[in-house]
Formats: sequence, C-alpha cells, structure tokens
Amino acid sequence: MTSPAEVMAALKELANVKQLDRDELIDLLRDGIQAALVKRFGPNVRAEIEIDDLKGAINTTVLRHVVEAVEDSSSQISLEEAQWEDPEFEVGDVLEEEVPFEEFGRLAVQAAKQRIIQRVREGERSRIREEFGTRVGELVSGEVQQIERGRLVIMLNKFREAEAIIPYREQNPREHFHQGDSIRAVLKRLEETPKGPRLILSRADPLFVVALFKLEVPEIQQNIVDIRTAAREVASRTKIAVTSRDDSIDPVGACVGMKGSRVQAVVNELGGERIDIVPWSPDPERFAKLALAPARVSRVFSDQESKTIQAIVDEDQLSLAIGRNGQNVRLASELTGWKIDLYSSREWLERGGEGPLFAPLPPEDELAADVLLNELKGMPADLVATLEATGMQTLRDILDLEREDVLKIEGITTEQADVLMAFLSELTEENAESEPQPAEVEGDQDTGSEATPAA
Repeated sequence: MTSPAEVMAALKELANVKQLDRDELIDLLRDGIQAALVKRFGPNVRAEIEIDDLKGAINTTVLRHVVEAVEDSSSQISLEEAQWEDPEFEVGDVLEEEVPFEEFGRLAVQAAKQRIIQRVREGERSRIREEFGTRVGELVSGEVQQIERGRLVIMLNKFREAEAIIPYREQNPREHFHQGDSIRAVLKRLEETPKGPRLILSRADPLFVVALFKLEVPEIQQNIVDIRTAAREVASRTKIAVTSRDDSIDPVGACVGMKGSRVQAVVNELGGERIDIVPWSPDPERFAKLALAPARVSRVFSDQESKTIQAIVDEDQLSLAIGRNGQNVRLASELTGWKIDLYSSREWLERGGEGPLFAPLPPEDELAADVLLNELKGMPADLVATLEATGMQTLRDILDLEREDVLKIEGITTEQADVLMAFLSELTEENAESEPQPAEVEGDQDTGSEATPAA
C-alpha cells in the first residue's frame, strides 16, 4: 500500500502541474479523506484529520458518541462496545478511534484526485471566461489539432486549455487546412456547453476582415481611423466603411497603405478576396452613393420611413452597380443598413419623369445656413436635441465649429462629436470629386493586387 508520504508527494506534483497552492491542496486532500471515511463508516461520520505536508504525515481519528442503543453506527457506539476499549466509558462520552491510513488510503487518494481534477477544471473554465469574455472580435492564432465532420478543432498558442473550434459554416470554402497547419481566426463568440466554455472562431465573418485591418493599419490601432461597418460575402467580396477622427488623415488611404501594401496583406490572408474601402458618411444618401462604388451614381433619393434608397445610374454603370448576381448592390445595402433600389436613368425617367419618386435632400449648393437643425436629413435626433439644449438651433450655429469646440459643448459625447464633424465635413465639400474616393482592391494570386480609386 502506498504510504502517506508518497501520497503527499504525488498530490503535490499534480497540484504543481495544475497550479494549485499549498492551502488549496491540503483542503482538497482533507475533502478526499472525508469522502473515503463516509464510504467506509457511513454518511454521518465525524473525524479529526491532521495533515502535515512537510513531514508527509496523515493522521485520522474517527469520533463516535457512546450511547445505550445505537441508531447510527457511523457516529455512535454502544456503551458495551466502548467499555471493551476502556471500562471507564459512560453514556455521553466520545470514543476517539485512530484509523490507519492503509485501511482506506486508496479510496482517499482516488477521492482527493477527483476533487483536484474537478477544482482544476472549474479554475480553467473561469480563466477562459475571464480571458476571452471581452475579446470578441479579436484575432487569435493556433494550430489545427484535428478535423471533425468538417469543423476544425484548434489548439491556441497562448491558451492551450481552451476548447476552440471553427464550424464549417465559419470557414472560407476556398481554403483547405490540414492537421498541424498554423491558422488565424477571429473570436466570434463564447459558447457555454456542459463541458465548459467553448470558443467559436471564424474566418468567414466580416469581423475577421475588420480584425485583419486592425492588425495591419496603425491608425486603427491608435483609434484615429475607425471601421464603422463591414459587409462580406466570403470568398468573393467585402466592403468596409471607414472614417477618420483627424481631418489630415485620409481613412481610405490609411487602410490601403503605400502602394496598397496594407490592404494587400489582408487580401493575401483572405486568399485573393476583393475588398472595397469606402468613406463612411452620416448622410444615408451620400453613404449609399459611396457604398455602390466602383459604380458612378448620378442621383440618390431616400425615404426615411421605409429606410429605402433610390439610386439612379447611367446605362453603362447599371451592371457595375448591380454586380455579379446582384452582389455589389446587396453588399452596399448591408453596409448602409438601407434597402437600395437601383434604376437606370432611362427607367427612372419612365417611372417618375424629371422628379424623384421620393423627396430628395436639397442640393448642397442650395443649403441655407439658417436651416433648422431638426430639418437636416442625416442628423441624428439625439445629437439635434443635445445641440438645441445649448441654444444651437440652425445650421449657421454649427457650420464653423471645430472638433475642439464641439467637445466643449455640454452633454455631447465623443461619438456624437465624430458624427457631427463627419456630417459637417461632407456638407462643406464643394463637389463629389473632392470627397475621399473609395478604393477597390481585387486579389489575383497570379498577378498580384493593386489598390485603385474607383472612378
């Protein structure tokens, strides 16, 4: 039979591997001994357990009350039986019986080991929740451990205890991985299972593209450039909308990089997937116009109630605006959050003549500085309310504000300041040609990729 010293040594080694401290080890071993005593003596057994981990000694004493008639043998002993041990015992006394470790040691060791494993598992589950609970949308890397019915089981580089998988629907169908391959993916969500938390990773979600740009573009890491929205059809095309907190930095150019180096790194990771980078705008009509790049849009009209955009393009731009199997307009609609109906200029004339089917925004050159803020399309209601609360009622009141002035306005948030500055920036541009131009990048594994502004 294994001695107490050997048991202590083995449990210490297990605890060290599983990162348990000394006190926790003693508590778990004591729990294991108590569980073994319950199996041997009964559910109500009382015992004094002394553990000296320095000497490797374990002393166990079972305590039983002396009674006339025994009702519970696990905690009681008859007077007659007690007096065999010592004739001076009386009813009400407590008999202390030392139990040699060899009589129940195997059960105690097994019970203690089970408790250590259970405590370790609980600790690992808590650490996984703490580590990854706030990291949704971030890149993680690891190695393909195995492939089960189409899903990839990943062993993470920096947290090997975590269970991480990439389901089949979260994979790029153009990619094929094998056991042992290195892989990167975005953390999409943390899923609770009976065995504990599971990390659901993705290489197909738009979050993956956003995470790759965060990795490649320092301005995004520094919170100067933001990716406001993203839309993706995996293995084919992605659109992202970007904005800058610094007027001197072009958000599209920052994402494209010198000679397209930054966006090319993302394209390579996506296996040649096409990427459109467009400026974000708080004005839904202007945003829809930019989102339909690379097609040139002649006019756009919006209906706020139905959140529908009508976009009119020349005949030679219609197929480009629609895209292959409707992909371009579908992604533009997802990017803007508005339904987009496309019309050729001829069809528009046939349907509505010279006038729009919806009431359009006033042309930029006809905007009057004394227009009321609540009449401006594209200006969020909560932002208007904040400005009006400080006495700003018209466009003239805000037209010349700088970002520093906006941040000093009582009650305004940083996000509202960003929206207002983006709105004013778009509003004061002289014409569409002076706006930041969208960039379209298409991967080609044979000839490389090139970032070019959409016409």
